[in-house]
Amino acid sequence: MKINYKLLALLPILIFSFGCLEKSSNLGANWTSYASDKFSSKYSPLDQINKENVKDLEVKWIWESPDNDLKEQFKFPVSIYQATPLAINGILYVSSSTAIVSAINGLTGKTIWTYNPETYKSNGPAHGAYIHRGVSYWDDGTGGRIIVGTPDARLIALNAKDGSLVESFGKGGMVDLSQGLSRQFDAAHYGISTPPIIANNVIVVGASITDANPQSMRPPGDVRGFDVKTGKQLWVFHTIPQTNEFGNETWENESWKVTGNTNVWTRMSADEELGYVYLPISTPTNDWYGGNRLGDNLFAESLVCLNILTGERIWHFQMVHHGVWDYDLPAAPNLLNLNRDGKIVKIVAQVSKQGFTYVFNRETGVPIWPIEEKPVPPSSVPGERTSSTQPFPTKPAPFERQGVTKDDIINFTTELFDEAWESLSELDKGELFTPPTEKGLVYLPGALGGANWHGAAVDTEKGVLYVPSMTFPSIFKIIKSDSTKTDANYQWQSSRVSGPQGLPLFKPPYGRITAIDINTGNQKWQSALGDGPRNHPLLKDLNLPRLGWNLRGSPLLTKTLLFIGQEGKYWEYVPALVGGAKLNEVQTQEIINFEPKMQVFDKNSGELIHEIELPLNVTGAPMTYLVEGKQYIAFAVGGSIGPAKIIALGPK
Repeated sequence: MKINYKLLALLPILIFSFGCLEKSSNLGANWTSYASDKFSSKYSPLDQINKENVKDLEVKWIWESPDNDLKEQFKFPVSIYQATPLAINGILYVSSSTAIVSAINGLTGKTIWTYNPETYKSNGPAHGAYIHRGVSYWDDGTGGRIIVGTPDARLIALNAKDGSLVESFGKGGMVDLSQGLSRQFDAAHYGISTPPIIANNVIVVGASITDANPQSMRPPGDVRGFDVKTGKQLWVFHTIPQTNEFGNETWENESWKVTGNTNVWTRMSADEELGYVYLPISTPTNDWYGGNRLGDNLFAESLVCLNILTGERIWHFQMVHHGVWDYDLPAAPNLLNLNRDGKIVKIVAQVSKQGFTYVFNRETGVPIWPIEEKPVPPSSVPGERTSSTQPFPTKPAPFERQGVTKDDIINFTTELFDEAWESLSELDKGELFTPPTEKGLVYLPGALGGANWHGAAVDTEKGVLYVPSMTFPSIFKIIKSDSTKTDANYQWQSSRVSGPQGLPLFKPPYGRITAIDINTGNQKWQSALGDGPRNHPLLKDLNLPRLGWNLRGSPLLTKTLLFIGQEGKYWEYVPALVGGAKLNEVQTQEIINFEPKMQVFDKNSGELIHEIELPLNVTGAPMTYLVEGKQYIAFAVGGSIGPAKIIALGPK
């Protein structure tokens, strides 16, 4: 046989080219992290589902959570089902609200395997209801692992193939997360509700910690790194700085010894090339009164960049000094690369409950646009001393309504305005960062945001951020404590004021999506999420545009479209929520099924293209994947508002 050496020489190039074509054809097939990737983009380049055919999507399969058959064994209620599946080579991996892990056939929705850690047999979840948002995946080429944190403070490693425990990880596949922190604590107040991030073979874990009116000695919010292969704890970062650590002096009167929380309950992001992990940190004990922890309280309500291998702090920025509004950073920061003046700049953008987007060089922590310290009102509560200034980004502009004045009140008619303003007459109100008072303060954005745990999606190619938010007020007052229940001088109490005739108190839109061009810092467009109450008897004849619902929305971004799934249920806190009462004893549950639809927008213009009718509102952040050449979109529904399920949509 005659050998064609010219063709033989071209063979490596042909093989490489075929490999690139094959990779290109499957680009975006997998959804390997909770938010698509470690940059938390919530973006997929898939475009099989597009503007022309999105109206033809239909339900392809529905998967039932194992929680549905076990609920009689639960000691505590479940929250709405908030998990987001991962997709690896056509298999979906997802957790239930009680952290039961399942592998699902992405084509049929049939369960492949299930692992049950039986968390419902423990002392109970940190917040009185089971909440779990998913699992993490790691693969070094020798076999994938599913890593899951549990509501009862365990870190578990499973074989992705069959769901068996990885015996070489920790002790028989598990690590006890209640050990290895800066102090001992009541384990009933500590657990994991959010998938840890895995980068550079390190698992980085935060925690969910009870933040109702607490006594001192709540668990500390230490963030830790673990070896993904062995489960060995590699480092710990004290979010409340201990003796001789940077920032310790910002916790006056040795309050660092007893203050807890200051945890990362939400998702983190990581840059493996830099070797950095980014921590969005929450509020200290307690959320609305800081008289027992005077000072700026580093690293509370800060974005902190750590070396992922050592836990060493690289840089930080505190968004709220001495927080008393529950303005914890609610979502993973978005990482993206921008071309600025011909140079690639690596940036990080952090959305917040207070409606700001903070943008930094993610290598150095230097703000991309100036962030100014501005004077804010002082506290009038005895023993409290809030910060005299707070940081205000000059760009981008706020994506949500901030502060409460007469100009913010609903004004479709004079009568509605007068009734709404009168209902607030007994409450204090004012600009952003007005502290809670003994009389009671109504403030915007409220404790739920603004932005919330769903976070933002980012078009990594164009540098556009898409931020869902809601106009949802909070009302809190500071009251004298019962010394038999707490060692704090004061604690908080929540209440609710209804709007006029069942309408909201403030101007719309009540739920919105804002597109922000991170190249310029300017807003591109803003659209309402949902019809809102425009069909109310007092409004139906006014020919109003979409007003939006003040419910949390989850974004999914593809090459051409923006999908938003909006929750249809929320917890309401009754006025008696005080002292050390257990959360499940004082909460009431209100079911709201407003417009159970998936809203689809043109991502360039903000035009609403289509609404996909669903049996229940979307409760977990949606994701997309490719299996056998077809694109699917999957998301969670149900939980406390009905059977928990994963629904997959696909083309006809």
